[in-house]
Amino acid sequence: MSAPAIVILSPSAMAIAERIKAVVGGQIHGARKRVAQADVMFEDAGTHLRALFAGGQPIMAVMASGAVIRLLAPVLADKTAEPPVLAVAEDGSAVVPLLGGHHGANDLARRIADAFGVAAAVTTAGDLRFGVALDAPPEGCRLDNPQDAKAVMAALIAGARARVPAVDWLSGVPHADDGAVALTVSDIARAPEPGELLYRPQHLALGLGCARGASADEVLGLARRTLADAGLAESAVGCVTSIDLKADEPALQAVAEHFGAPLRVFDAARLEAETPRLANPSDVVFAEVGTHGVAEAAALAACGAEGELIVEKRKTANATAAVARAPRPFLSDSLPGRARGALFVVGIGPGADSWRSPEVTALAARATDLVGYSLYLDLLGPLTAGKARHDFPLGREEDRVRHAMELAGKGRDVALVCSGDAGIYAMATLVFELLAKGGLSDGARRIEIVVSPGISALQAAAARAGAPLGHDFCTISLSDLLTPWEHIQTRVRAAAQADFVIAFYNPVSMKRRTQLAFARDELLKARPADTPVILATNLGRDGEAVRIVPLAELNIDDVDMLTVVIVGSSETRTVRTGDGRLWAYTPRGYAGKSGSGMTP
Repeated sequence: MSAPAIVILSPSAMAIAERIKAVVGGQIHGARKRVAQADVMFEDAGTHLRALFAGGQPIMAVMASGAVIRLLAPVLADKTAEPPVLAVAEDGSAVVPLLGGHHGANDLARRIADAFGVAAAVTTAGDLRFGVALDAPPEGCRLDNPQDAKAVMAALIAGARARVPAVDWLSGVPHADDGAVALTVSDIARAPEPGELLYRPQHLALGLGCARGASADEVLGLARRTLADAGLAESAVGCVTSIDLKADEPALQAVAEHFGAPLRVFDAARLEAETPRLANPSDVVFAEVGTHGVAEAAALAACGAEGELIVEKRKTANATAAVARAPRPFLSDSLPGRARGALFVVGIGPGADSWRSPEVTALAARATDLVGYSLYLDLLGPLTAGKARHDFPLGREEDRVRHAMELAGKGRDVALVCSGDAGIYAMATLVFELLAKGGLSDGARRIEIVVSPGISALQAAAARAGAPLGHDFCTISLSDLLTPWEHIQTRVRAAAQADFVIAFYNPVSMKRRTQLAFARDELLKARPADTPVILATNLGRDGEAVRIVPLAELNIDDVDMLTVVIVGSSETRTVRTGDGRLWAYTPRGYAGKSGSGMTP
């Protein structure tokens, strides 16, 4: 569970927020307009709370429970995926778990309430009576038949007793050897009996090996038959394991997804250390990958010295499978080996929460590490809480991307944070350039890559100014750091001749002041002097400024490094609305179309 966000709207709530922080950790998030200082500041409470909720971050809101409910109402959908949300009275007299009771909210509420000397307002029946929710077992255990949990809980609340195994998390349930209902924890494959809840301890490690490009159907079929023939429940699989050379193998990814278990990999040296415990060591395998076994060795490595091999290697033409049992279930914070690792290349738009896509928010929340230019990381606000930051200055873009990829290659989930859109003059291209160029570690070359779009600077500028991109347009970067100046000149002249609307990126810098002047003068040869030019600065952030000026009056000194310049085509027009605001737009060409009802 990530660190909680303790949200306050007024200075009077700060004292209780600090007490909550002392109990559960996390950061205090304060409303900028009313709170002088906090760990994280925000503008709009509703937008901020919904962003935290979408990111899966626990929320301790020091405010009225009704207010929290109304603010989060638009994003409430799936109770199985919601993070803990608590409302705490400003004087500490009430602690109310509102959402995610079975995902930690009840436990957090009890911890805070105990520290405050009050009773937590827990309302879920199972938690109240027995200290456990039967339909939400602890991590490392799965319930095969959750649809029966309500009836079993009702029977227990009505006075029935249960046949219960000796496990700590069920110790509060009233029990008897001849109980009317049964709570069973077993990895043996069978269907639950009437009146029984069947829990699966996720302590089985499924070891797999396969040829490069083996079909998912073949590998999954072998895995399922291996478990079925041994009489083992599929839902007891706690992890799928293999050698690190297979971290990016699609078939293994498919098997892990089928079982809902993480894929964990080991290097050859770690697997070779298991050779004395292998039932079927192979010199052929050693000659190929440097270890005398993959499936058996990976399963045993995952389970540790106390684990045991319970299903020896089985194979098909292109795959091998084996199963080991660990002494305890596999838990997310102590998984063996390493993950494949993932790189999320995300565009956060101009930076405002409201202009960041839900997908980008979710990926940034999922990441363990954030890599990027310091300003871009700062713009993520509360999403940085509890994550490792790797800040890089401008000018070290390749170092930044390489660092992110190598971090992911060590099994981390890394967000490479870009402003605007990650694929427009940003870091996504460098990711693939480095893959093509080589020089990365083996782990970094096998990572999962996700590129998520963001609102680009040209989109933001166009929206703020009206609709200048209503017809054909292009973008040109005026920076000659990576592109020869003569090439830039050729592109400006071609775009001028083609009468494109042009969005200029990197129009000026501290040392480079002449390129934009060249572009202005070149465009004046091809389009009217009153062609609208949009100057948009600090879009979506404090100090935002958008102006529309005639092309002939474009003053280079009015442009800085944070400005996007959009020059209209010969068809781009302006119109002033009743409130006096000037807008720019480029007609879509309908005026000349027969039957349009519009005159050119």
